[in-house]
Amino acid sequence: MIVCHCASISDREIHAAIDWMRASDPDTIVTPGKVYRALGKRPDCGGCLPHFLDTMEANDSFAVPRQLRNLRNRKKDKA
Repeated sequence: MIVCHCASISDREIHAAIDWMRASDPDTIVTPGKVYRALGKRPDCGGCLPHFLDTMEANDSFAVPRQLRNLRNRKKDKA
């Protein structure tokens, strides 16, 4: 299914980009901008962003890596 009509990006491409980013760097924070760059494309109108984010969140590899969770709280504890 096409998620971004302006850049012609499908849900499969989004999932593949997220999986590729996680495989190459398990600690990376995945953002829509990084997905666009991984696919060699650029966002245009932004109308797809809600659906784009929903598609990203549905990916099993999307979660924030465990070691990067609660970084703010750890910084406050050290201060």
